[in-house]
Amino acid sequence: ALDNSSPTLDRVGGVFFNLTEAETTDELTALSMKLAPTLAEHEDNISLNQELFKKVDAVYSQQDALGLTREQQRLLEKTHKKFIRSGANLPADKQARLREINKQLSTLTIEFGNHVLADNNDYLLVVDKKEDLAGLPDAVIAGAAQEAKAHGKDGKWVFTLQESSRTPLLQYAQNRELRKNIYQAYTSLGNRGNANDNKEVLKKVLALRLEKAQLMGFNNFAEYQLADNMAKNPKNALDLLYGLWEYSIKNAKAEAAELQKIMDREGKGEKLEAWDWWYYAE
Repeated sequence: ALDNSSPTLDRVGGVFFNLTEAETTDELTALSMKLAPTLAEHEDNISLNQELFKKVDAVYSQQDALGLTREQQRLLEKTHKKFIRSGANLPADKQARLREINKQLSTLTIEFGNHVLADNNDYLLVVDKKEDLAGLPDAVIAGAAQEAKAHGKDGKWVFTLQESSRTPLLQYAQNRELRKNIYQAYTSLGNRGNANDNKEVLKKVLALRLEKAQLMGFNNFAEYQLADNMAKNPKNALDLLYGLWEYSIKNAKAEAAELQKIMDREGKGEKLEAWDWWYYAE
């Protein structure tokens, strides 16, 4: 009954969120911001429903006597844990605060993503001189000309932060300033001090996540998130990452030295930067 309780919402939500992720519009973006707290409240009304949780907990407490299959056992464990991790065992005052946190986070995370998307879409790298396109394949140049036409800049070439535009420029453009420009724009999305800047949004998200984790009995949000994952705790996750980094950095430094040798042969006296990597690797 729980699995099948929201067929219409599941169907409509599936379509709606696919569209907002893959082909959003201003109307859909505004609607997602409006719906986010409503959907968060709806989720909390289920996961914090005490009568429903009592039923789940009753089945969970007698699981050994039910002759469950492995699949049923796993489903029961996951369902019970989801209720616990959603605050079903918290006292009423903490549940009330958790509801408010979830509402705020639902809109803040969408706002964060919208800022990144808007910043991404606002960026245009306009090239006026054909000689600045040296090294780029004909197909890439043609695509940039078409992009320029779409933006009312006939006779010029436009590059965007979309993968199909950004990456070829980084791979093939001999003009180092163009590579630097587009690389720095991409790595500073939502961090340019404009209307789409995410620093204040991020501060609020981090503060609310910390409060939520502590409400749930954890020291920080990383502990809360990882408790239900294979790593189990931040230390295990970091140990894995540091172990990988030890080898990754060693290899990266060796590759960087190789790329620097290629640059040195050009005799320009330039030192390898992040925006040079794709070009000299190519």
